[in-house]
Amino acid sequence: MTAWMYVALGAALALILLVLFKRMMGFAAQRPEDYEDGTPDFDIRKHLNGPMLCEGVIYGPTGRVSSRFVADFDCAWDGDQGSMKEHFIYDDGSTQKRQWNLELDDRGAIRATAEDVVGEGSGRQTGPTVLLNYRIRLPEGSGGHVLDTVDWMYLTPNGTIMNRSQFRKFGIKVAELVATMRPKDAA
Repeated sequence: MTAWMYVALGAALALILLVLFKRMMGFAAQRPEDYEDGTPDFDIRKHLNGPMLCEGVIYGPTGRVSSRFVADFDCAWDGDQGSMKEHFIYDDGSTQKRQWNLELDDRGAIRATAEDVVGEGSGRQTGPTVLLNYRIRLPEGSGGHVLDTVDWMYLTPNGTIMNRSQFRKFGIKVAELVATMRPKDAA
């Protein structure tokens, strides 16, 4: 075997190990079952209800903060059907309005739609967590790309929700969002 073959074999092995590590040990490796026994129980009809304040940061592909924001949410439920209206104000002064339409079944499965979501998002509430998977289309000003999103929300003991989302294009992480959400009266 030539030296180049050893280098190529070593690079291929390193790439395989990196992919396996990310799939088995990283953020994307989490499963709702990992949180089944956790407390407090996250019920989106209760904890994502009424006026809420959201504050967060978006990290770009290099891991540096690319944007900061605050947002007002207005969440309302009629049985297992909910809507979450969001109004974001970014650090550059730009604004964005969005609305999620949510449906919860008796097993904790969630169906989610929004104008910028391609198709339908799906997820589940389990223990103190909520998972949503969806494909989001960025605004044209941000390139109009469609990104695969893994969105985890974690309910803390005081009722604050920690949100961490990763956005991928062709399997490569291109952005990450970290935010808090809490009722406006608690803010």
